[in-house]
Amino acid sequence: MRRTLRREAPSTIGLLADERDFAAMRRYRTFAFDDHTVYLQQVEGLLKSLAAQGRHATVALFDPEEYAEFCAESGIAADAPASRSRFTAEIAASGATVAYTGQRIDDLIPLLVDRAVRQATWEYATMTLAGLGECADCGQDIGRAAFDRASHLLLRMLETAGPGTHHLVCSAPAAGEHLLSVLHVERDTGGPARLESAEGVEFVTVLAVGIALEKPGGVVLRTSNPGARDRVHGWRLDRACLVPLTAGEVFSAYCTDADTGEPVAPEPHVDYCAGFDLGADKPEEHH
Repeated sequence: MRRTLRREAPSTIGLLADERDFAAMRRYRTFAFDDHTVYLQQVEGLLKSLAAQGRHATVALFDPEEYAEFCAESGIAADAPASRSRFTAEIAASGATVAYTGQRIDDLIPLLVDRAVRQATWEYATMTLAGLGECADCGQDIGRAAFDRASHLLLRMLETAGPGTHHLVCSAPAAGEHLLSVLHVERDTGGPARLESAEGVEFVTVLAVGIALEKPGGVVLRTSNPGARDRVHGWRLDRACLVPLTAGEVFSAYCTDADTGEPVAPEPHVDYCAGFDLGADKPEEHH
């Protein structure tokens, strides 16, 4: 019976994804590994073993600095396997995780890092909105109003874009940060556009920060349909509105290297189009 229960108990592994984090953990006497490549091979072997036993396994990103802070705040010894296990359970409950489904470790790590970055972005954006307080003029919660406005704009964009595979990118500057969120939406010919995924909430939250702070930001939409050329549209954020870019502005934004400013060759089978009117409601004004 105990073996049966063990098979039904989920497992979580705290992964040291890069060599710098791995090196930071080597200062602990009870940390048994001294080579990052071998460590990753052992983690992959453990994941395969758990899967072969029919056990569900997830992987969480293990951050040595957060681990040290956790141990200090909890009053537990950092140089102990039990403490690492306790910290792993903590981050699995509230942090970013990836379920193991047979991926190679080299494929799993980028997924995990991407998910951790997305969660950190969402948490930062959420705290930013929560800290804005109420409008001095009307008493409305500024963050809540911005989130509702961002939801409306995104739904109008998807409704107007029609059926297809939609890939959206939103950028919004914040205090000392540049927030970026990506959303992938599949929409068929029937029914209205719906946002039910965690990615949708993250995207709306980042867009809401740009709206609430009245910072220059933007959204790019790429739509794919079978047998047709991809279409790319763009908008700039102006207060609480998404203003369509011209086709030339979309081409320039998409075909310029963000780091060097050098031109990048346009992709084949892609049309760079002006942004379209979203038909959105007029925004409420706050003072």
